[in-house]
Amino acid sequence: MAQSALLKSSIAKKVAMALSGLFLITFLALHFFINMTSVFSSETFNTMSHFMGYNPLIQFVMQPILVAGVVFHFVMGFVLELKNRSARPIGYVKYDGAANASWASRNMIVSGLVVLAFLGLHFYDFWVHEMVYKYVEVNAIDETRYFPELVHKFESPIRTGLYCVAFVLLSLHLWHGFNSSFQSVGFDNKYAKALHKFGYTFAIVIPFGFIFIALFHHFNHT
Repeated sequence: MAQSALLKSSIAKKVAMALSGLFLITFLALHFFINMTSVFSSETFNTMSHFMGYNPLIQFVMQPILVAGVVFHFVMGFVLELKNRSARPIGYVKYDGAANASWASRNMIVSGLVVLAFLGLHFYDFWVHEMVYKYVEVNAIDETRYFPELVHKFESPIRTGLYCVAFVLLSLHLWHGFNSSFQSVGFDNKYAKALHKFGYTFAIVIPFGFIFIALFHHFNHT
């Protein structure tokens, strides 16, 4: 009975983590779409960024939900990793991670920690900056400031390099995350194969799209 309850509890945690991850990728896709406009049109990027920055629904409802989703996802990841480690047989059975799982699977916590650190830096660079600009310094509204601020962030080769490394690890994190998410929610029907392909495509296109944006602005800033 206790083992059955533990199993159900673990499955529930995996499902909750999978759903939180799927929620976070919708934000990632939207963020990518907005940032990609900066490559083609500074005016469009400024317009969309200004809307996101001053829309009260986004600022005071969606952003707190996003932060809560990030915290929940990573806390659940650590909890599940600790459970997996404690449940792993020891002594008479040697666990060979390299033989039983991919690098991305074995290092989800490592890639997750790097992504979490990057998110912290990202929040500091953009969200904290926005809060100070609007509510501490109480600057006048400037609808054209977003594009120059974005380009400025990618002038440093060190910052740009770290940004690119973080997104490579995010790609690996998503690659394994999509597969485990579908398994956790028990998604296995005629559409599963197509969704797996979509997930793997997303795990490559979106992170490397962010890398392209960073490198584009790094090499084209004046």
